[in-house]
Amino acid sequence: SNGGILYGDYLQLEKIVSAQVLQSEIKGKKIHDEHLFIVTHQAYELWFKQILYELDSVREIFISGHVRDERNMLKVNARIHRIVMIFRLLVEQFAVLETMTALDFFDFREYLSSASGFQSLQFRILENKIGVSDNLRVSYNRRHYRDSFKDHESEMLLATEKDPPLLKLVEEWLERTPGLEAEGFNFWERLEISIFKGLNQEKERIEKMPDSDEKEELMAELVKQKDVFTSLFDEKRHDHLLSKGERRLSYKALQGALMIYFYREEPRFQVPFQLLTYLMDIDTLMTKWRYNHVCMVHRMIGSKAGTGGSSGYHYLRSTVSDRYKVFVDLFNLANFLVPRHWIPKLNPNVHTFLYTAECNDSSYCSSEDSD
Repeated sequence: SNGGILYGDYLQLEKIVSAQVLQSEIKGKKIHDEHLFIVTHQAYELWFKQILYELDSVREIFISGHVRDERNMLKVNARIHRIVMIFRLLVEQFAVLETMTALDFFDFREYLSSASGFQSLQFRILENKIGVSDNLRVSYNRRHYRDSFKDHESEMLLATEKDPPLLKLVEEWLERTPGLEAEGFNFWERLEISIFKGLNQEKERIEKMPDSDEKEELMAELVKQKDVFTSLFDEKRHDHLLSKGERRLSYKALQGALMIYFYREEPRFQVPFQLLTYLMDIDTLMTKWRYNHVCMVHRMIGSKAGTGGSSGYHYLRSTVSDRYKVFVDLFNLANFLVPRHWIPKLNPNVHTFLYTAECNDSSYCSSEDSD
């Protein structure tokens, strides 16, 4: 009445609520559950769009260099956390689709023709922008995944493969972790000295024990630990694992991640540690999403071929693996846990990086404080 926009017009509801076209109805045999199938998948696509919107904004903060001003890390964390919450919702949404039985789906499955969930352009773009490696993808019908898309869509996918993914941007950010510099705190060298000193002390303690099965077990475990840490501090070994796809982050980025992991209680590293936690949450939830999808497909069509000619259940099952985990290195940081007293000590009076950010032109400081 006041000339403002109406609710339905603002949300373009006429387009949205009229977008459910049942192929079974067009063919003259309307199947009730096809409506649920369409709405559920449309909802997924809308949420994928929102995830991409948030992800692009975060990538832009990293690409533009604004992340060097650590106040922007709160914005990054808030948006990455929002992506996490959306994925939680998407994982749970399968429960709605599973109210449909296999027979209900069979009634209209023939009308899907060659349409397949693999053809979700937005989900493939999402994988690329997060950092799913092309050479680690499982082939789809023995073909490159991009072959399932045509013309403009294939070009869009190729463009996203060339853009820096979130993984690469986070890697560059981790490489700048304060405290890694050789001329400064030199975390990596101090950590190596401290860990092997601790391992040697542990070896001496075990050797003093009387001979027993327990002593043999402790010594065997110590040998395994030493091998793990010898590998950790071997850059060539890291590069070899990187070439095989078993690690994703550069050697220096791994150092930064481990430093944040060990010093997460320090104020300077609390927000970065929260970001690393959220990134692992995304990987976890995407894996759960894939797994729920596998279970639903198995329940609906068994091990038969999927729509679009894929191997269906067998193809989907092969994607639920570390091949598709982008931030797998962050999960593996737990391999390098050590007793707290082995971690090199920080002195706040000496190691000023604990309080000084790269950009300290805060509007909350006076000019005197900024100087």
